[in-house]
Amino acid sequence: MAEKPQPVQVLYCGVCGLPAEYCEFGPDFEKCKPWLIQHAPNLYPDLIKESNLKEVDGVSDQLQSSSITDGSGPSGSSVPKQEPVKRLPGGKIKKKEKQEVIIEKVTRNKRKSITTIKGLDLFGIKLSDASKKLGKKFATGASVVKGPTEKDQIDVQGDIAYDIVEFITDTWPDVPETAIYFIEDGKKVPAV
Repeated sequence: MAEKPQPVQVLYCGVCGLPAEYCEFGPDFEKCKPWLIQHAPNLYPDLIKESNLKEVDGVSDQLQSSSITDGSGPSGSSVPKQEPVKRLPGGKIKKKEKQEVIIEKVTRNKRKSITTIKGLDLFGIKLSDASKKLGKKFATGASVVKGPTEKDQIDVQGDIAYDIVEFITDTWPDVPETAIYFIEDGKKVPAV
């Protein structure tokens, strides 16, 4: 008589929840690497070699960056510290967005128009509250929508570009008038 086959014990990743063999195909393999090195070193032997190399490189970088100072200055060194650069996957450097408000008038039908306001959220303003205030002030419909670049923007019905700059600077003093721009004929024009 044949023996009953025993169930296979599968090791699941504690980070992504996939079987450990499939972590490299999961949503974020970089987060799984420390867990895999600790719990499943036999599955990915390259990770252990890679982590050892990183540790050696980190120590050598530390030794190179530290220097002996004579203590003549108050801080001991005259080299300013550089702030860390954010890197995206693939080695691309993330650019810091400029804090600016862009106002654009889009004609919907022959006589209907929509004023689009982008960038208020960069000044720490809640867009839902801002759309309510704009709707009340100009007695029109205002809503928060996703723009073509997948960022939230405020759409206000009607052409309110004539009065919007003064309203923004009065309501939110954090937004300087120099940071407000209009888009006219495809060109960015300062509102001042």
